[in-house]
Amino acid sequence: MPRLRLRLMAAVFGTLAPVLVGCAGGDDGSDDGRRPSGEHVTINVPADAPTISAAVSLARPGDLVLVAPGTYHESVKISTARITLRGASRDKVVIDGRLRQPNGIVVTAPGVAVENLTVENNTQNGVLVTGSAKAAAGMPGQSGGYDTGDEPVTFLKSFLVSHVTATRNGLYGIYAFSAQNGVIEHSYTSGSADSGIYVGQCKPCRIVVRDNIAELNAVGYEGTNASGDMYVAGNRLVGNRVGLTTNSDHQEKLLPQRDAVIAGNLIAANQRAATPEQADGGWGIGIGVDGGTDNQFVRNRVTGNSNAGLVITATADLPPNGNRILDNTFAANGVDIGWTFPTATKGRGNCLRGNDLRTTVPARLATTASCPRPARPSSPSGTWAKPSAPGGIPFTDVAAPKRQPQFPNAKTTGATAVPAVPALPDTADIRLPSASLLAAGARVGTS
Repeated sequence: MPRLRLRLMAAVFGTLAPVLVGCAGGDDGSDDGRRPSGEHVTINVPADAPTISAAVSLARPGDLVLVAPGTYHESVKISTARITLRGASRDKVVIDGRLRQPNGIVVTAPGVAVENLTVENNTQNGVLVTGSAKAAAGMPGQSGGYDTGDEPVTFLKSFLVSHVTATRNGLYGIYAFSAQNGVIEHSYTSGSADSGIYVGQCKPCRIVVRDNIAELNAVGYEGTNASGDMYVAGNRLVGNRVGLTTNSDHQEKLLPQRDAVIAGNLIAANQRAATPEQADGGWGIGIGVDGGTDNQFVRNRVTGNSNAGLVITATADLPPNGNRILDNTFAANGVDIGWTFPTATKGRGNCLRGNDLRTTVPARLATTASCPRPARPSSPSGTWAKPSAPGGIPFTDVAAPKRQPQFPNAKTTGATAVPAVPALPDTADIRLPSASLLAAGARVGTS
């Protein structure tokens, strides 16, 4: 890929920089006659443009914005399709919001890749990928519920977030909302006052969340109204207050949540006190199903969660139906599996098969609710003693992450071509993880 030195070339030819500014922001890849058709360039920050935002404004579809080590105090908005934003060093390229801006990076165009950098100290989100104009504008803020009117949902189509570190952000670390056909991979989130990784309001999602570490967050991963070809696989969700939730919520559209696959994850020790405290107050839970339906939980290792390994409950008037818990390993949890319906809304057709577990509430669920459940009978309910949740700490006080693995050959690899639809995993190929899954990049142990 040609390397574009804007300042030098402008000095020689005089007109190159204005030409590039004039063609910035296009999203159809068409040639306007001022750059050879099909030619893509690398725009270096700060050598060619003084800020990341300035470089992004110059980029055209297929270009690479390559950022040199440094701390950048800006909010980067990417509205040009199919560009790649990549740091030359994951831990040394830092977009720092200084608690003065809602988002570190906002992606509103399809086919964008965000790679190999750190995003921190934003009042809302580290990286936001969205087709929602309200979400991109930061409305309404931390209360959620961006799209609650009668207007149709607008999706961003295709994205990639890879090798990103998102730490100490006031809402979510990596946030895909009203987006489809994407991958979040090889990333690290910590210190999120709500969730480290959040996928919301997509149907069908066709999103893969894989090989990430989420620790020291209020919740490691949350999928709200995220339905259809939604895969969460091979992640380390350890040392949060809650490891993972999949849920339905009236604050977002596309109710109810259904048809997600949660497979091959390590979900352990989610009762860490030195974490931000979420408004809902969850504590000591590995997996929470709150009004989610027809989800599969397959070959996860769920250990050492002081309240419960996996909880199924209802959200207001939204029952959790037809969830299948298959071939998981549970150990040293307060309760391995607990089903509880404290209101009139009950679940139906939830079932278990082939799990290594010791305790369930109600008792004997492995026998009385064995898969398959063709008649979808009402799921039984019980209660158990739950540990008290300690107070949390400000998200700004969460411990700094370790150095994380780099994007391979970040300085020499060209722009990343993001597929229109990602390859989806075959659940049959996903194995039970070892207790050391992705331990090299983690601060928090499993015990």
